[in-house]
Amino acid sequence: MHTQPFPGLLLACLLLCAGCSQAPTEGVVTEDATGSVDVMSATAGGAALEVALETFFERVAEERRAFSPQAMAAATAGTPREADFLGLLDVPSVARTKAELELARRHREALADFDQPGLSAQAQLSLDILAWILDQQIAGAPWLWHDYPVNQLMAIHNLLPGFMTAQHPLRDERDLDFYLERLAQFPAAFAGTVEVVEHRAGLGLLPPRFALEKTLRDSRAFIDGPAAANPLVTELIARAERTGVLSAERLAGLEAELAAAVRAHVVPAYGLLIESLDGLLEQAEDNHGVWALPEGEAYYRWLLRGHTTTELTAEEIHALGRAEVARIEAEMDAILCAEGYCEGEVGARMMALNAESRFLFEDSDAGREAILAAYREIVEEAAGALEGWFHRGPVGEVEVHRVPVYREPTAFLAYYSRPAIDGSRPGMFFVNLRSVEEHPRFGLRTLAYHEAIPGHHLQISRMQAIPDIPDFRRTLSLHAHAEGWALYAEKLAWEMGLHDDPFDNLGRLQAELFRAVRLVVDTGMHQLRWTREEGIDYMHRVTGMPMSDVVAEIERYLVIPGQACAFKVGMQRMEAMRSRAAETLGEAFDIRDFHRVALDAGAMPLALLDGVVDDWIEAGGG
Repeated sequence: MHTQPFPGLLLACLLLCAGCSQAPTEGVVTEDATGSVDVMSATAGGAALEVALETFFERVAEERRAFSPQAMAAATAGTPREADFLGLLDVPSVARTKAELELARRHREALADFDQPGLSAQAQLSLDILAWILDQQIAGAPWLWHDYPVNQLMAIHNLLPGFMTAQHPLRDERDLDFYLERLAQFPAAFAGTVEVVEHRAGLGLLPPRFALEKTLRDSRAFIDGPAAANPLVTELIARAERTGVLSAERLAGLEAELAAAVRAHVVPAYGLLIESLDGLLEQAEDNHGVWALPEGEAYYRWLLRGHTTTELTAEEIHALGRAEVARIEAEMDAILCAEGYCEGEVGARMMALNAESRFLFEDSDAGREAILAAYREIVEEAAGALEGWFHRGPVGEVEVHRVPVYREPTAFLAYYSRPAIDGSRPGMFFVNLRSVEEHPRFGLRTLAYHEAIPGHHLQISRMQAIPDIPDFRRTLSLHAHAEGWALYAEKLAWEMGLHDDPFDNLGRLQAELFRAVRLVVDTGMHQLRWTREEGIDYMHRVTGMPMSDVVAEIERYLVIPGQACAFKVGMQRMEAMRSRAAETLGEAFDIRDFHRVALDAGAMPLALLDGVVDDWIEAGGG
């Protein structure tokens, strides 16, 4: 799972992380008082038009980032401008949400002026990608308030501490001062969150009851106990001691300094959120899918389009899931029987397998460290096995870390955090160690291949290094492409010979079965009106996954509708592209070339990627 899940934030994820210059190109683009664009080069030829378009992309990125001090700090890292933003946090508001939508409308109207003959293929592709994303955002206007800014998985109560402890820079004492300034911003950021949540509640738009209950539980737990033991204190002290960037005097007083800030700012901020959510619990009466929201079915159609970047209907996705479940179960049954496990449903056999001591690590701190060590070894092995499957290209450093303990109860089983584009922070593969049963030995390889190499980390390392394209394409996050590639990479690792043990291959197929089941349960709960309990029962019975993992997954789909469908849909489309290329090109087909085409133009909607692949095929491959 790559972290950036919410469809309403796709454009922000795309543009707010990009780094670009503010300097305009003189004599090419002008703006009037309303910010509209005059394309002076419309009849001046392709080169001038492309310069104008490039400048426009930079302006779009800058204007989108202007809503987010955190994104501005990331985009200006290492420049004098960075200091203007390092002490600030993003503050949600109803006005900001409306303004972001209006800005998207203005950008889309201006972008249309550039869509004319004379653009190169790359420039046209950049335009088409941005147009698709803006169109998708604008099409969601009727459901502007339907998402859940507070939920148990990814919301301010757990994301903001994670950002502060892992992403806020700590290079010198000045960065520590900025850290303290950001802690002082917690009340404003939490008050803004309360504002947008209560605005939705006033419209009758509330998340499922369990999401509020678990957010309340985790928020209370985060501020329980002495301030000096809060992760915002302890994790920063650990970073400071590890890096040695603070003077001995400052380090000696750091615990008291940070604890005072937590008491003064963080605890009251969480208290405000807790008070608000407590008051909303009475209104949150059920755990239904989005069909229960006003215009819920239309909203879900929009979500599916955004997450899968296709026009597939919920019914088509549900049928695809059912068919894939049957196909994968048959493959698993053959392996299980060959290993002496022939009785009962596949899911039940996998449950029994998962309970065997030979596949489990010790349920202790030492056992959890052994799990992390095993993941690190697998990632290192995969990094050395790329030759013959990929052309040489950048694969930046990736580290394997444990999910912070305070986030374990509701966090994903694993997730990946992309590296800083300037190389100052490596990619990070986070593993949730709440239960050793969720990491049987036969499942380790597939998870590592998905999150790291040849999955998310390989893809993003290459994307960030793409030359001669607008910066926004180096940071684009579209789930169908990102998660489709990562699931494709799980099977590719098997083709590469990295799953030489039949039980490891069984783990791979269980992971693919899990993604097929997602198609069934996501559409089941949001379109076919399954209950939460029906979703849990189906997933547990079919996959044989531990119940703790199943419950976390089902509750994830209920608060992030449609996102779980991106994995299998994206994988299937990529496999279809590869098959089409191999059949057409015959002996001229080179898997390394296909992977270059699939990755090295960056993320894009699947229909556009289909076009890129078809153009490559028509040109004879290579």
